[in-house]
Amino acid sequence: MSELPEKQVKRLKSLIQEAETNLAAAKELLISISGEDNDMVITPSTSIIEGPGGKVIEGVFDGQTMIGPDGKNYPVPANYASKSKLVEGDIMKLTINDDGGFVYKQIGPVARRQVIGTLVNRDGGFYVEAGGNEYKILLASVTYFKLRTGDQVTIIIPEDNPDATWAAVEASF
Repeated sequence: MSELPEKQVKRLKSLIQEAETNLAAAKELLISISGEDNDMVITPSTSIIEGPGGKVIEGVFDGQTMIGPDGKNYPVPANYASKSKLVEGDIMKLTINDDGGFVYKQIGPVARRQVIGTLVNRDGGFYVEAGGNEYKILLASVTYFKLRTGDQVTIIIPEDNPDATWAAVEASF
């Protein structure tokens, strides 16, 4: 049997890593919907990889931060989350470079749907009321779209998570 080229080995490792992370995210979503974990044992063998270029961590976006497999919260820049229209449940990869720089990448977007709602400002935070629910939105989205209280906006929410508390702004009108 011949050896696989290094590039193919790296790709296979990446695919396995992504599959393990997706399974962990699916378990987390199931638990959040059902409220119980039913003794499921689906955990990635490793979602933190250290290499010569730095450390790579895969996790789940919670609306503001990325939650890693180690339970730690990793800060996602609000401008990136807003511009990329990240929603709760998206799978992300964080590369921490040897020089300390953080580089995020969305690697597994969840199914999405768009809804129209109205922007409200309460207790110093911004929310969109849509379809009888209220979703938090990032201040970066409010400033980017130059939104004002009462504006009609289209937001993106996870399709399969009725308990989502965060949304991404798609557009205003």
